[in-house]
Amino acid sequence: MKKWEIMVAASVKDVAARAGVSVGTVSNVLNRPGKVNQETARRVHDAIEALGFVRNDAARQLREGRSRSIGLVVLDVANPFFTDVARGAEDRAAEHDLTVLLGNSDENESREEAYLDLFVEQRVQGVLLSPRGDVGDRIELMRRRGTAVVLVDRSGAEHGVSSVSVDDVAGGYLAVKHLVEIGCRRIAFVGGPHSIRQVSDRLEGARRAIADHPEISLEAIETESLTVLAGRAVGDAIESRAKDTRPDAIFAANDLVAMGLVQAFVMTGTVRVPDDIALVGYDDIAFAEAAVVPLSSIRQPSELIGYTAVDLLLAVAANDPDFAPEHIVFQPELIVRESTVGVKRRDG
Repeated sequence: MKKWEIMVAASVKDVAARAGVSVGTVSNVLNRPGKVNQETARRVHDAIEALGFVRNDAARQLREGRSRSIGLVVLDVANPFFTDVARGAEDRAAEHDLTVLLGNSDENESREEAYLDLFVEQRVQGVLLSPRGDVGDRIELMRRRGTAVVLVDRSGAEHGVSSVSVDDVAGGYLAVKHLVEIGCRRIAFVGGPHSIRQVSDRLEGARRAIADHPEISLEAIETESLTVLAGRAVGDAIESRAKDTRPDAIFAANDLVAMGLVQAFVMTGTVRVPDDIALVGYDDIAFAEAAVVPLSSIRQPSELIGYTAVDLLLAVAANDPDFAPEHIVFQPELIVRESTVGVKRRDG
């Protein structure tokens, strides 16, 4: 009969015995190294390495009541905008010896709730949330349970919770103002669902941009999601229209939708961008500049949003009784590229 060696995980007591110190000293080396002299710390680290000791972080979390992690829930991790937000959050969290646990709601409220429940159970330091819809009740419940929350890419003013966002109404205004200035008269807004606050704010900005131009029409085409496939489907539908019923410009709610529109137009070749339809996206993801037709877009400081959100979350989590909710709002920027360059439509 073959004998197997059973490996038993080394404990703090094992490390203390091998290093010839107390369990409290090992704890100080791991958690408060400044309290231990260099020679003692070296013996403890040598013992840790020799025994292959791995600290039980779950047990530490139970003792301290909080983990060394923060949660981040985004609408769509496939969208490079949210990837950049996550990168900014990770960079800043790492400076505080924190890790970021990423949850992708995929624009699904049930998945969003499941991630929020999980992060509360994990006793994270706090949660950064880019919500699908109205989450006021959920935020209040999390706060009562002692979990700090900061909204990302969405204002939290209406819920009395801190937030980091971009002025999406201003962004929508910039996009359509640009299309108006290059002479476009039949403009379509493509994106959805409109229940996503960022989408409805961008549409509101678009409407404001044409408010003083009765000769200009704005058609809102709602999609089920903010994806390339959703944009391609709308592009196919627009191509099937009679030429004189098509828009002469499109403002897409994000760059993924805009790229789907370009794909649909390029695949058949019946609609040229920008000659037949000028196009503006939103987010200015890296692919926007590298697209078949480089895309004009509204730029958001995505990494800075994530970086700033972590700072704000730590301030909220500190539970300072004098701390008041902060609402940091960045201003968007129009980046003009070939998808609108050179266009000069005739009035009428």
